[in-house]
Amino acid sequence: MSEHFRFRHEAMATLFEVTIAQPDVDRNYAGSAADAVFSEIDRLEEELSRYRSTSDIWRISQLKAGESATVGLAAWDCLSMAKAVHLETGGAFDITIGPLMNLWRNEDGSPRQPDEEDMRWARDHVGSHLFELDPDGLRVIARADNIVYDLGAVGKGYALVQCVSVLDDWSISHALLNAGDSTILGIGAPSGDPGWVVTLGGDQSKVVRLKDRAISSSGFAVKGAHIMDPRTFRPAPVREVRTYASAPTAALSDALSTAFMLMDEEAVSALCRKHPG
Repeated sequence: MSEHFRFRHEAMATLFEVTIAQPDVDRNYAGSAADAVFSEIDRLEEELSRYRSTSDIWRISQLKAGESATVGLAAWDCLSMAKAVHLETGGAFDITIGPLMNLWRNEDGSPRQPDEEDMRWARDHVGSHLFELDPDGLRVIARADNIVYDLGAVGKGYALVQCVSVLDDWSISHALLNAGDSTILGIGAPSGDPGWVVTLGGDQSKVVRLKDRAISSSGFAVKGAHIMDPRTFRPAPVREVRTYASAPTAALSDALSTAFMLMDEEAVSALCRKHPG
């Protein structure tokens, strides 16, 4: 049985973890491969964080209506996926809803009731229909001023996807990548095992095995009522249970777990039937 080597790194406001279990890999080699993974995650954070003035996401948030800007491949991939999931989920997933939280909360965190002027402003500035993607030159076109793009519900998963290529460069084909326990990606499997064992829920009552597959979760336990419904511009009702989504890629499972928090069971089932896997 292969020895498991585990490494951790803080980035993107969470703790990333890489576990490598491969017969031909020792701790030193595994550590070097993990360092390469963490360097890639740091690079992606520079491109995708809306808080860094050097990032593509920060730059496009400065655009006025009618203006456009070229972005790098990482931002383009995330924005394209966000648009696609927004469409497939009937608008339940939307990366532009950040300003809504400020409408429903005071600075001290206490709840507030937006007035009609607030809601009018939100309708003019929030929504994935307010930006367009032009593949000719990877351009983002804004249809409103200063749209807030927040990739928090897809960026970490996307980072894990890119880390697969890094590990492949190091000939690592059996690893588990974890982004703060909210998105986990299994690559290959430990020797003699059909997949990486992942436990779900605080009581660890549910176990899944991941092999070349990802699983993500969303819930209210950590941040409370922090999920906004972009279809109603209102906070989503708090649920006591977490929502999980599994998909072939970590970016997709990351986005879907957020959308599934807002969708009813029938809508989720219909989406899964439409897209087997």
